[in-house]
Amino acid sequence: MPDTDPKLTHIDAAGAAHMVDVSEKDVTARIAVAEGSVTMRRETLELIVSGNAKKGDVIATARIAGIMAAKKTHELIPLCHPLALSKVTIDIEPDPKLPGLRVKATTKVSGQTGVEMEALTACSVCCLTIYDMAKAVDRGMVVGDIRLLEKAGGKSGHWTSADGGTGGT
Repeated sequence: MPDTDPKLTHIDAAGAAHMVDVSEKDVTARIAVAEGSVTMRRETLELIVSGNAKKGDVIATARIAGIMAAKKTHELIPLCHPLALSKVTIDIEPDPKLPGLRVKATTKVSGQTGVEMEALTACSVCCLTIYDMAKAVDRGMVVGDIRLLEKAGGKSGHWTSADGGTGGT
């Protein structure tokens, strides 16, 4: 049954920010999936997909950056718990309709708190890395549509976005 009185969990009764105490929560398998995109000129997409970008393999570098970012989320987002992630997967697919690249980040852990922020951080940094590596040829790229698609585990259970991840809001 949904909470009829939603509250911000990182704000106490006095309005001060704090790290949520998860010590009493059960350890459960948790997963989160986030997506984002980088829209670019068609020529830029072709350059990246061909592997001929001046800075090197954009997709491989962005994938590594996303994985590293997921592992460092607690260092970047002030009230996040450090997590021993069991898996981080980054999928990067060309989408000629954008034109651009679609990024999907999946994070997993067995723990007392969720991995949504790790998935969102991984996706964000992956997209930013794509921008960084291709900005010399296309400064007009747009990083966007970063959002949570799915989360599972813990007391709140399973949640998916209303549209199931159709690449837009």
